Amino acid sequence: MINFEIRKMAHDDKADIISMMKEFYSSDAVSTNGSAKIFECDFENCINDNPYIEGFTFYNKEEIAGYAMIAKSFSTEFGKQCIWLEDLYLKPDFRGQGIIPKFITHIKNSYPKAILRLEAEKENTHAMHVYKKLGFKELPYIEMKMEHTNE
Repeated sequence: MINFEIRKMAHDDKADIISMMKEFYSSDAVSTNGSAKIFECDFENCINDNPYIEGFTFYNKEEIAGYAMIAKSFSTEFGKQCIWLEDLYLKPDFRGQGIIPKFITHIKNSYPKAILRLEAEKENTHAMHVYKKLGFKELPYIEMKMEHTNE
């Protein structure tokens, strides 16, 4: 286990975070590719006062080890606030050192009455193992989406 700190994303983290987003979204851990526009939008919303999203960075001394975001909503299915764990990403050298479990504990402590949810690709077997070990359970339904823009 390494000694690391969880911090809110800051403007100075932008280059590192955007670089890691590109890496994350081009990996097998995600089924979409993202885009520079989305990465920029997500980052800006994380560092500004958007009440629906928070961004976090993981630091080992002064080196950034990874990042994560949470998206906030309310679940009528469960009758409580829902915290979606998004973009749980660690640089390869920092994987398997307990950072993600400590981050999830941090979120559980910060939002003690909320339900935590996340998405994972079945092919990402290591992440699936970690999430199940932490108490996450697979849900027996398919999530659907529809994109609607007025641009």
